[in-house]
Amino acid sequence: MTMQTEAEVDFALEELPMPLTLRLRSPMSEDDRLRFCSANRGYQIEMEPDGSLRIDEPKGPRYSRAVVILASELFTWAEQDGRGKSFPDVGVYLPDGSMRSPGVAWLSLEKWQNILQEDRDRFLRVLPEFVAEIRCHTDAEEGVRLRMKRWIDAGVQLAWLIDPLRKLAMIYRPGREPETLLQPELLNGEGPIAGFTLKMQRLWE
Repeated sequence: MTMQTEAEVDFALEELPMPLTLRLRSPMSEDDRLRFCSANRGYQIEMEPDGSLRIDEPKGPRYSRAVVILASELFTWAEQDGRGKSFPDVGVYLPDGSMRSPGVAWLSLEKWQNILQEDRDRFLRVLPEFVAEIRCHTDAEEGVRLRMKRWIDAGVQLAWLIDPLRKLAMIYRPGREPETLLQPELLNGEGPIAGFTLKMQRLWE
């Protein structure tokens, strides 16, 4: 679908087949993208390097619950630890010009403090050191693995892919093959999030 102006992207997303790619004749400004994402909360909206928007339907309750658990556990730990800030469902620009939205992200305090106050209401232009994704039942296996590889290739130091359906977790690190853990009881943080421990049982429910 090709759109021209901000007014022309004012339509009901639920009436369109998903996933949906919007290829715009002229790229949206960042302010336009922020307004568009805000007006369509619940949808996963990401940007490709060419400026087109990829929109996916809202996820089911299993996915939403898992993201809430992960985000709350990471937030609590990060606030106590004090070395960084955690963010659920935040837009992040990658070096290739795309914008992705991980389930959760952790950014070191040093990077956070270097972000201007007026830019803290926008998408992140600095790369988080850690991201985690929850696989939804509609996500193709090859697609989510490629997504995780892109995070590492972009410069993320540690990435987790959690699959509640198969009760497994995959750990991605630079320069190494992904490590697969079958029905782990715990996921132990390392590197940038050393000291963080995620109990997995609630994610399998």
